[in-house]
Amino acid sequence: MEARRDVFQAIADPTRRAIIDMIAQQPVNVNTIAEQFDVSRQAISLHLKILSECGLLNIKQLGRERLCEAKLEKLNEVHEWVGQYHKLWTGRLNALKKFIEQEELESNKKKAKNINKSKK
Repeated sequence: MEARRDVFQAIADPTRRAIIDMIAQQPVNVNTIAEQFDVSRQAISLHLKILSECGLLNIKQLGRERLCEAKLEKLNEVHEWVGQYHKLWTGRLNALKKFIEQEELESNKKKAKNINKSKK
């Protein structure tokens, strides 16, 4: 039995990201999706299967049409994972900014002191 793919595997591929972009606003016909890419329909079918396995889309049969509908809630997993690193790096960058500002302040004080000494 194959392990279920996760959302990170789904968004790792640029074609799948483009498909997500296409269906994010409204359901799109499978044929319309396939026409947008320079790959075989079988390749698009595989991408759609992976997105479906990851829980990012549903394929609904409406008569002769198959519509792909986005289910983007799973992208919250990515947001949460990236968010922890965003918080970490924001803290580090703020600390670096504070350090640089303090160094500049001290450097400016030394320059001002040296200018005052040279005027005397």
